[in-house]
Amino acid sequence: MERNEWREREGIYACWLCSCPDMGNRQMHLLSELCGGPEAAYFAGPKSWGRALTPEQVERLKIHTAGWKPKEEYHRMREAGTELVTVGDALYPRRLKEIPDAPYGLFFRGRLPEEGVPAVAVIGARECSEYGKYVARRLGEALGRNGMQLISGMARGIDGISQEAALEAGGYSAGVLGCGVDICYPARNKSLYERLRDRGAVLSSYPSGTPAYARNFPPRNRIVSGLADAVVVIEARARSGTLITVDMALEQGREVYVVPGRVTDRLSDGCNRLIRQGAGMLLSPEEFVEEIRMLWEREKDFQTRKPQAGSCRRASPEKTSEGGGFPRGKFPEKKIPEEKLPQELEPLCRVLDFTPKSIDEIRGALPRSYQDKPLSAWLMRLTMEGAAVQVSPGHFCLKG
Repeated sequence: MERNEWREREGIYACWLCSCPDMGNRQMHLLSELCGGPEAAYFAGPKSWGRALTPEQVERLKIHTAGWKPKEEYHRMREAGTELVTVGDALYPRRLKEIPDAPYGLFFRGRLPEEGVPAVAVIGARECSEYGKYVARRLGEALGRNGMQLISGMARGIDGISQEAALEAGGYSAGVLGCGVDICYPARNKSLYERLRDRGAVLSSYPSGTPAYARNFPPRNRIVSGLADAVVVIEARARSGTLITVDMALEQGREVYVVPGRVTDRLSDGCNRLIRQGAGMLLSPEEFVEEIRMLWEREKDFQTRKPQAGSCRRASPEKTSEGGGFPRGKFPEKKIPEEKLPQELEPLCRVLDFTPKSIDEIRGALPRSYQDKPLSAWLMRLTMEGAAVQVSPGHFCLKG
């Protein structure tokens, strides 16, 4: 049997195995190993299945198998544009293969992340601030512009914003879903989903048609960190799913970096706590890219790398600035919109930052000649121009 024919047959029955209900990765690995591959597992029957599965799982597998037509289901999947790669396949991502309890199979549309290119996972709050949006865009742009792969979960907020920015900069991004790859979740990110599918990838360990159940997202997060060399956290509350992903990343031996925030900002509580525990600080997208490049050059031979799990680590400690963290730097200065504003609005735009201010606070920071100007009307005009945001009645900040 030729190799292509063998891969086709393995794919047909791997599709059956990966679509079995209520079966975890461990059981899939064990069943395939005990039977000698997915095709052999399909024909092995309930008695052999019982060596790897519980009686309840065997019964569900019997029902699933009775209604499953292997070739028809496999070709239907591929005709819909979905591919499947299993852990024994040469195309299976090497980074992911190294993590504990690696997914047995990955369904995907687009092209999988490349092995010979650095990959960074960017995660953070869904309900992020304008500051978080700004940082996510700048970091996504820097990664995309420098040819680094950005991995994230396609969620609203930090995830989707950073992925959009990476694609706009001409880079690659992969979105890991907590549902089947034929489902866009959240629906509001339909445009991003289509761009990832066409220019990057959407992938999942769940078969087509699987809804976005809450229980699907912790395993999804393990894949996000598992596909990356480093994980960056941009805004996270003290109790959030983002921090669960960080724990998984540390278990996998990944580098963890965070963007610091104000101690009074609840969206930065999780990030600041990680810094206290020893995580690296990301203070400049450009310097971060250089750090990752150096890390990649030093550890690009993944076969011989033996990371230590369980603690936050900084990349290139010999280059950290006094007091720890990354070499001193900062995010680019805030920018006035490309379409030049009327001259009288420019000082007003410069006074704004990502901290919401009342009209009185804004007025107090302006030159004396602005004290009698119609600031409310001007601020609303800045909002309509896309330069500012009214976060609450009478309070404005720079738009991220």
